[in-house]
This record gives sequence, C-alpha cells and structure tokens, in this order.
Amino acid sequence: MAAIGRGLLDRTLPKEAWTHAAHFAATFWLLRTRPDMDLPREMPGLIRAYNLALGGTNTDSSGYHETITQASIRAARAMLAEHPSRPLPAICAALMASPFGRSDWLLTYWTRPVLFSVAARREWCAPDIRDLPF
Repeated sequence: MAAIGRGLLDRTLPKEAWTHAAHFAATFWLLRTRPDMDLPREMPGLIRAYNLALGGTNTDSSGYHETITQASIRAARAMLAEHPSRPLPAICAALMASPFGRSDWLLTYWTRPVLFSVAARREWCAPDIRDLPF
C-alpha cells in the first residue's frame, strides 16, 4: 500500500497499476500516514498531476472525476473509522470484499446520467438515488 501511495505522490506508479483497488489503497495509506494532508482538498490535485505525468488528460470526458473521488474518500474514511487499529491491508481487503469494492458501487447512489455528467466530473454532485451511508 505504501508503494501505491508513494507512487501516486511522486507520479511513478505505472498506469496499469492505477486500478479501483489502488485508488482505495492510496487513499487509505494517505489518510493513515499523512494526517497533515486535507485529503478531500488535496487529492484532486494529486490525481490530476498523476494523470498528466503519465500522459493522460483531465477533461470533461476523461481523467479526474471530482464526485467519484470525494465519494471514495468518504467510503475509505468510514471504513477506517470502523476499524481504527486494523492493519491497512486488512481494511482495504475488507472494503474490496464489500459492495464498495465493486467498480460500479456508485451507481447504487447516483444515476448514470448524473454520475457521468460534466458537472459531476468538475465538482461534487450529491447522490440522486439515495444518500451515502456514511
């Protein structure tokens, strides 16, 4: 997990390693090891810079997505709060084994048109199906 988090920070994580699980692994690692960071505020810049460093883009149709990022940070924080003393790999494994581990978990809370809108990519959009449980 540390390698994934550091790879995000220094923009050396291989693109193929930046999976759904890796997003959560980096988030857990940063939440636990970098209490000096305001992750909801700083993660957008980290992901945008990482995308650009690997030759990607951050547009209205690809790259960074604000609503997905902020919802994922909330899910990770909730899981850490439930298991404050468990090792990070165990917490990440528990999350990945839960409904939040599915790559489509957000569609339980947002309709596809809202979640994949330009507005949701650019800024936080509240769920339009049901509230997040955390």
